[in-house]
Amino acid sequence: MRDILFASVLDLILGDPYSFPHPVKLMGNIISMEEKIGRRLCHEKYELKLFGLIVVLINIFLGFSIPYFLLKYIRKYTLLYSILNIYMIYTCIAARSLHYEGMKVKEALSIGIEEGRHRVSYIVGRDTGSLNEEEIIKATVETIGENTSDGIIAPLFYIFLFGAAGGVAYKFINTMDSMLGYMDEKYIDIGFFPAKVDDIFNYIPARLTAIFMLISSIGRFDVRKAKDIFIRDKKNHKSPNSGYPESAVSGLLGIQLGGENYYHGVLVKKPTIGDSTRGLSLEDINVSIEIMYRTELLFLIIYVFLVAIEKYM
Repeated sequence: MRDILFASVLDLILGDPYSFPHPVKLMGNIISMEEKIGRRLCHEKYELKLFGLIVVLINIFLGFSIPYFLLKYIRKYTLLYSILNIYMIYTCIAARSLHYEGMKVKEALSIGIEEGRHRVSYIVGRDTGSLNEEEIIKATVETIGENTSDGIIAPLFYIFLFGAAGGVAYKFINTMDSMLGYMDEKYIDIGFFPAKVDDIFNYIPARLTAIFMLISSIGRFDVRKAKDIFIRDKKNHKSPNSGYPESAVSGLLGIQLGGENYYHGVLVKKPTIGDSTRGLSLEDINVSIEIMYRTELLFLIIYVFLVAIEKYM
């Protein structure tokens, strides 16, 4: 329990410094190498799809077994074990990084629309070259909402169940999806299983995230109305999971998310989430970040409570 709390505070203070060694960078290099090997060896669609499954199995094994056996080997060295365990957990949590990226978009928009378009391109997959200010804000709020699950609650959930090794394995799964899980012609085969496995592992955390968003916002927002939006629109997304936190955020903020966007020059029509009761403003970025932190705090409080019950029973 202590290590998870220390790691969460460390993330809050430091975030992910770009110059600091980070396991996700290594994961990205491994996945990139695997993709090159797969494209060199596989020439048929079914071969690429099968190779994608092999990549998933290998990377889940690496992501779990390396930290698990490393921590097991040094367990008798109490201080070293604690330091490494905290570091691994810290690298799995992305709250401060998400906060930073959201504020960078806000700062860029205060300079000009072109700066905003450029900055938001770092955190979204859609084409950003023609987005207006409201669309940039919407993309940022959607990213913060979705990644409250992917970048915070999901890794903490698997750390809670399986220790640091569970968190690292989850990050490997999520990184595979981020790099390979696209629906375009280039990735639809090799990325099929990485995307499906990511959907499976995010199934419970996405739903928990939405519920925690609503509970942690009691007394701050109109949670009753937000609950109605959540129930109505939670499945208005191509992803089986992303609509849950996004519908909770849209309901709490009283804004509309989703809708059509261009991806690699192709118009993708998606359902809307929430009601368009007002236009989006820069303040919505701040408030979505607040919701993110409220959700993380509630999860940690529940975690401490459950550990305390288990300890004293």
